[in-house]
Amino acid sequence: MKKRLALIMAGIMAVGCLVTGCGNGAKETKAETKAETTAEAATEAAGEKKTFTVGFDASFPPYGYKQDGEYVGFDLDLAQEVCDRNGWELVKMPIDWDAKDMELNSGAIDCIWNGFTMNGREDEYTWTEAYVDNTQVFVVNKDAGITSFADLAGKNVLVQADSSALAALQDEENEEIVKLVESFANFTEVPDYESALLELEAGSADAIAMDEGVAAAKQVQNENIVILDEIISTEQYGIGFKLGNEALRDQVWSTLLEMEADGTVDKIVAKYPIDPEKICISK
Repeated sequence: MKKRLALIMAGIMAVGCLVTGCGNGAKETKAETKAETTAEAATEAAGEKKTFTVGFDASFPPYGYKQDGEYVGFDLDLAQEVCDRNGWELVKMPIDWDAKDMELNSGAIDCIWNGFTMNGREDEYTWTEAYVDNTQVFVVNKDAGITSFADLAGKNVLVQADSSALAALQDEENEEIVKLVESFANFTEVPDYESALLELEAGSADAIAMDEGVAAAKQVQNENIVILDEIISTEQYGIGFKLGNEALRDQVWSTLLEMEADGTVDKIVAKYPIDPEKICISK
């Protein structure tokens, strides 16, 4: 009887030890999980990123466009180098230009980086310093007989919706611009430059108001178009972040300054029909 009782007690003690052992293991696992979660939160709080999502207009060469099934361009090359130097993965996000603010404010993209004009939008975004000086110009067919603003009277003129060219031509405080637009037979907004260029080529449009950089890129592809010498307006490009996102803005800009200083920006510029004198990163 005593032996049997001793055996029963030993069994109970063994089970108790096992239960206690499992309980300690569970506590240790929970503690490890909590520590990992805390570490992840600390990483996020420190502002460390794994991806960098750039919103851009995929029909805006040479800054962002599609070629051979890939998204390429001057701005995207700059963004890729920024990501490489910071250990981020670049996510190229083509967007509807009219929806750019919604994409930015929702967090779908980290910035708008695509020949994005700062002028007139200074208080709407957290901007980097300007990195490109740009102008707005008119593009016409070579044999159209249009060589000046005066020749645009009675003509059909196109412009991209929500573009800097449209904003410049809607400047009611500029009397010369107001008179110029009033002289057009038609002034029509189109969704993108590709459709505008098709209309110009077909003869259903006489001129397109657009960024000089885009015009120069298109002129390389099509020798039948020319850029008028007269300028609609001057402006500057910057990288636009959501209001208040200074930390990410500062990190991107400081990396661009490094790239300018070591000659990387010059190497990227050389790949595209961009006037090196227009680059103003270090100015």
